[in-house]
Amino acid sequence: MIDWMLSIINQYGFWAILFLIAFENIFPPIPSEVILSFAGFLTLHSKLTLFQVVLAASIGSVLGAYVLYYIGYLLDENRLKKLVQTRLFRFLGFKADDVSKTITWFQKRGQGAVFYGRFVPIIRSLVSIPAGISKINFLRFSIFTFLGSLIWNLILTACGAYLGKKWHLLVTIVDDYAMICAGVIIIAFLYFAILWYKKRIKKEN
Repeated sequence: MIDWMLSIINQYGFWAILFLIAFENIFPPIPSEVILSFAGFLTLHSKLTLFQVVLAASIGSVLGAYVLYYIGYLLDENRLKKLVQTRLFRFLGFKADDVSKTITWFQKRGQGAVFYGRFVPIIRSLVSIPAGISKINFLRFSIFTFLGSLIWNLILTACGAYLGKKWHLLVTIVDDYAMICAGVIIIAFLYFAILWYKKRIKKEN
C-alpha cells in the first residue's frame, strides 16, 4: 500500500497529497509521516515546492477533520446520554450527567485540544469527534485545525526535504514518537481512571 501511495504522489503531486492526507485524517492507520516525508524529498527533484506540499496537506487535514467533526455533530447529547444509560456503562459507573459535564468542559477548553491534538498521532484525527459532539464553533474549529495541521505538516515536509534520500528515516523517528505519545496517553488515562474510581468509592461510602 505504501508503494501505491508513493506512486500516486509521484504522479499527481499536489492533488494526491491533498487526497491522501484527507483520507489519513479519517483513517489514522494510513501513515502521514510517509506521505509528507516523501513529498518533502520530492520537492528536491520535481516541480513541487515546500509551500505547495504543506498547503495541500493542510487543506487535506481540514477536509478530513470536517468529516469526523460532522460524525461527532450527529452524536448529540441526548443520544450519548441514552448510550451512557445502557447496562454496560452504568456498570462502569458512568452517569448521564457525565456527558453534560464533559461537553461543557470541551466547549470551554476544547479549542486548545483541537490545536495541540494535531501534534499527536491518532489523537490528531480522533479529537475532531468530541469537537463535533460539543458543537465547538465551526469557524474556530477550522482555524485551530488548519493552524495545528500547518505546523505538523511543515515539520514533516521540511524534515523530509532535509533528509533527502534518507527521508524514510523520518518514518522510524515518528513511529518512535507515536509509541512514546501512546505510552503517555495510556499512563495518563490510568492515572485519571484511578482518581475517578477513588472518588466514586468515597461517595458510595
